[in-house]
Amino acid sequence: MSQEFQALQTQALHFNWPIHQLDVSNAFLHGKLSDTVYMQQPQGFQDALHPNYVCKLNKALYGLKQSPREWYATLSTHLQSFGFTISSADPSLLTYKSKSTRLYILIYVDDILLTGNSSTEIDRLLTSLHKKFQMRNLGTLAHFLGIQTVHTNYGILLHQQQYAHRILAKAGMQNAKPVANPSSGKSSLNSNPTNKFANPHLYCQLIGSLQYLTLTRPDIQYAVHQLSQAMHQPLNSNFNALTHLLRYIQGTTDHGLPLYRDELTLQGYSDADWANNIQDRKSISGYCNFLGKSLISWRVKKQATVARSSTEAEYRALAAEAAEVLWLRQLLEELHIPQPDPTTVYCDNTSAIALSNNPIYHARTKHIDVDCHFIRDSIKSKHLTVHHISTNDQLADIFTKPLPTRRFKLLCNKLIVAPPPSA
Repeated sequence: MSQEFQALQTQALHFNWPIHQLDVSNAFLHGKLSDTVYMQQPQGFQDALHPNYVCKLNKALYGLKQSPREWYATLSTHLQSFGFTISSADPSLLTYKSKSTRLYILIYVDDILLTGNSSTEIDRLLTSLHKKFQMRNLGTLAHFLGIQTVHTNYGILLHQQQYAHRILAKAGMQNAKPVANPSSGKSSLNSNPTNKFANPHLYCQLIGSLQYLTLTRPDIQYAVHQLSQAMHQPLNSNFNALTHLLRYIQGTTDHGLPLYRDELTLQGYSDADWANNIQDRKSISGYCNFLGKSLISWRVKKQATVARSSTEAEYRALAAEAAEVLWLRQLLEELHIPQPDPTTVYCDNTSAIALSNNPIYHARTKHIDVDCHFIRDSIKSKHLTVHHISTNDQLADIFTKPLPTRRFKLLCNKLIVAPPPSA
């Protein structure tokens, strides 16, 4: 969800468009069932003559697994009749283009965002939606799916302060002493496997909540990624690392993701940490992408196979970033923000850059043939270009390894900010 949400908000900021928030009452009850579904007669409404008969449902009800799909089909069909087109990059995004008019809708079940450059067409669309559905216009965007927006002099700050406080309350750490770094620096992967945490359900609940918090907190993405690997059998050491992360969040609950009223040029950063996991020696890939100065996409992922060199690890991370860039370029194209020039991706490994531009294969690169072809085809098609960057300036470094506090703060300040004093 985050890429589309942040890209659309950045676009609206750039063109100074208002974003309307809509809410549909009893959304699932609008869906017409295409599957055959029967139900028992509800209590209090049984047919006295035929008490054992069942009902055949014509429309969806809450609790049916088909309900979300049928509601989306109903709403998207109505929007398509208005003139909208479903995005091929993401079906939750629908776009409308008529001469110079541009409208955009993002659908998250029964919560909807609407923006565009024509207030007349927006009003006409709202009238059409109100006639078809029981819908409320909640006004301009302020609080959406637990994400709060604060208007600033540079644009918008997205944060989840209330949600962060709920996580801390669930863990009983509302009054914990804050720390300056989300990672303790002590590895918990080598701990005694018999030293299991007594409440694994709580551990899983907290990790699941923290994963949602990363929508506006890229600074904790690496720490959450590491802790998520122990969800099947958390140890006491894992929970100790989790409490350390929660202490960091306690001191930064008001921090969030800034979106700037800036140019709309896409650029990315790719990095890898080679074989740092002593358990399986798999490397960690990390990347992040900016639209202008606004961070709209990032990821941390353990590589599927063991890399035999740092070059290979960096190259696999570069391939994952290339795939993300191609998808973002398609998304921006459908948002009518074309990227005429190749997207610049910064990498701090000169060997990986040379490999991505070198058309000659060597025996030592046969096992990464697919990634080689993919990146080179992307470069040849002028979708992206790979440039070298100093390790000191590599922003994706924060997504691949635990960093010393000074280095972490330096990179963190380029990704997230605290709200202004007046907010």
